[in-house]
Amino acid sequence: MSVHENGTAVSEVPSPAPEETGPSRHAETRPEPREERPSVHAAGSAPGHVRHLTRLLASEIGLTFRRPRNLAMLGVLAVVPVLVGVAVRVASDGDAGGSIIGQIAGNGLMLTFAAFTVMMPIVLPLTVAVVAGDAIAGEAAQGTLRYLLVAPAGRTRLLLVKYANVVVFCLAACALVALSALVAGLVLFPVGPVTLLSGTTIPAADALLRVGVVVLYTTAGMAALGAVALAVSTLTEAPIGAVATSVVLVVVSQVLTAIPQVAAVRPVLLTSWWTAFDGALRAPVAFDQMGQGLLAFAAYVLVFGSLAWSRFTSKDITA
Repeated sequence: MSVHENGTAVSEVPSPAPEETGPSRHAETRPEPREERPSVHAAGSAPGHVRHLTRLLASEIGLTFRRPRNLAMLGVLAVVPVLVGVAVRVASDGDAGGSIIGQIAGNGLMLTFAAFTVMMPIVLPLTVAVVAGDAIAGEAAQGTLRYLLVAPAGRTRLLLVKYANVVVFCLAACALVALSALVAGLVLFPVGPVTLLSGTTIPAADALLRVGVVVLYTTAGMAALGAVALAVSTLTEAPIGAVATSVVLVVVSQVLTAIPQVAAVRPVLLTSWWTAFDGALRAPVAFDQMGQGLLAFAAYVLVFGSLAWSRFTSKDITA
């Protein structure tokens, strides 16, 4: 009897209940609701990064244009064209020669081109080198670089923001020089049709368009120098060292450009392309010469930008 009961018990135990193995149980364990969550998160993360980078860039630009040192340098950039105009006005003897300086007395618009000719060798490069050389090294010297890297932007995005800030400063500096020279030229000299270096006369409105071309071209040249100074800034924690090194490189490059015996290296020197903006003062505009200069600037940005990225993303941040 006990054996029969045990057998009955064994036969009753393995009989499954239809409710436990039905399709409703599998329906409850399907992970369909989970599959939609990552896409929603990914869709919302990109705008968040863009907003963060925009705020970071706006903060960098604000700090750059609020520093008394940078404001003083911008003030010097605004004063130099006025001094050039006053000097030409006082010493003018009616000479309207073929040079840019000689034509200022006859037309105030030429003061803009003369201002860039005077300031491109050292004044503008020094201003840009100070801002770009201080971009990374200055943060390291103040002990704020590690706090910037705590933000979710990362090293690569932070470096891009720093360089974008340098480019904005270059554009502001070149535009300020042009605006100051235009105002001084309108006040000190007569304004009318402009005689280009090639001898062709163009209307004043056309000359203003060429001023815009010069501003953009010189901005590209200074942005290339900014990439060099930024790369140097990643190699040191002393901002004065980065600035001094960048200025020395500019001076050495200009010296090599002026030596006829080393003319073969001129095409690879950054400073040899800075004065190519005078292609805008010819008819037709020397786009081939200016285009070669833009290619040289792009090559400098690519090479030294890669150097800055390689160094900055691999170095140990101790400050």
